[in-house]
Amino acid sequence: MKKAVFYILLLLWCSHGAVQAEVFERTLSNGLKVIVKEDHRAPVIVQQVWYKAGSMDERTGTTGIAHVLEHMMFKGTKSVPAGEFSKRIAAAGGRENAFTSSDYTAYFQQLQKSQLPLAMKLESDRMHNLNLAASEFAKEIKVVMEERRMRTDDDPQSLLYENLMATAYQEHPYHHPVIGWMNDLEVLTVEDARDWYKRWYAPNNATLVVAGDVIAGDVFALAQRYYGSIPRVAQPPRRDYVEPKQIGIKRLVVKAPAELPQLVMSFHAPTVKDPSKDWAPYALEILAGVLDGNESARLNKHLVREQQIASSVGAGYDSTGRGPSMFILEATPSSGKTVQDVEDALREEIAQLVKNGVNKDELKRVKAQVTASEVYKLDSLFYQAMQIGQMESIGLGHQAIPVMLDKLQSVTAEQVQQVAREFLQDDNLTVAVLDPQPLSGKPKHKYEGGSYVH
Repeated sequence: MKKAVFYILLLLWCSHGAVQAEVFERTLSNGLKVIVKEDHRAPVIVQQVWYKAGSMDERTGTTGIAHVLEHMMFKGTKSVPAGEFSKRIAAAGGRENAFTSSDYTAYFQQLQKSQLPLAMKLESDRMHNLNLAASEFAKEIKVVMEERRMRTDDDPQSLLYENLMATAYQEHPYHHPVIGWMNDLEVLTVEDARDWYKRWYAPNNATLVVAGDVIAGDVFALAQRYYGSIPRVAQPPRRDYVEPKQIGIKRLVVKAPAELPQLVMSFHAPTVKDPSKDWAPYALEILAGVLDGNESARLNKHLVREQQIASSVGAGYDSTGRGPSMFILEATPSSGKTVQDVEDALREEIAQLVKNGVNKDELKRVKAQVTASEVYKLDSLFYQAMQIGQMESIGLGHQAIPVMLDKLQSVTAEQVQQVAREFLQDDNLTVAVLDPQPLSGKPKHKYEGGSYVH
């Protein structure tokens, strides 16, 4: 095992040395940051354009507009009719898509390397020439509303998490779902979309990432040709939201048609702000791995296999973001067990961590998993570009990537124990319970004050 870990670390060190040597950066005069990751293993490229504008930038009453505009970006420009963008990329043998999050919105194309000029021509065109027709907006808002019904309103787990976030966050705009509240979607107008587009879709609020079989100098020249003439836009000041300190446990119950109950325990947690000086976010990442890294991790071993209290269990934490994070524990009770049984068992796991900490073998296992995972991710050209785009969009910069991996390797058992004690406590906690309602016919479960009975 020690030899395997050593070789993984050696591979990671070599890979990161190569990665950093092949990343090139330049900022155009209009403020567009262009980052190139050379990777000559195959004659393909990925182009991604990241806008630092997500649902956390929305105003009250217009939630969901960031995601709606993502849809509208495929509805044509003065020179490219609606639907033609995707057709031209497909005709060139490529594929494309987009995604919206709380922190950013991104658009991407994957193509044979000779088609990079086509991708740049199309993407730069819609950066400043988008047609926002009222008729197209009226059709697309209905599509988004149906998407919300299918992915949230009719999905009990998604509904549970949406209500959890709305309860856990009192002040921070992470309170709102990316898809938007239905009552806001119902009244959004094409003018809301135009305002959002004019405000945020500008080269000085974007990062262009190109990865693949390219030469950095050639990419910079193409970027200047296609994006360089787009005028910059004065950016409005952004408010730095600070979530008020929680002063007691919060609990909520969500009733929705479902087969089984579910418990989610969500603790407020920090994200990385200074990659070289912070330590708690890295310790929290290791803690999540100790609890839920694989079948030998604590939660699965103790609650599922040994005690058979839960049929499934997990832990999750994201150390990066423009805003704060949550450390999440979730579980589904086994047959004959209640939600309260599961919560008690999870609390006992936390208590044991706080009391006894983690041992050297656990720490070594998790660090090896984290390291191996990052090495394997380097095989994906798309992931390499995405990692760069994410880090740039949340304000940490791609240079922080190797720093953060080194910091993960330096986490101590004492630090893991300390973050468990500091963050996994009731004043940080929101508990959400899914109360399953009948899918059809008679009720299968009934919720009674923290427990389920058949």
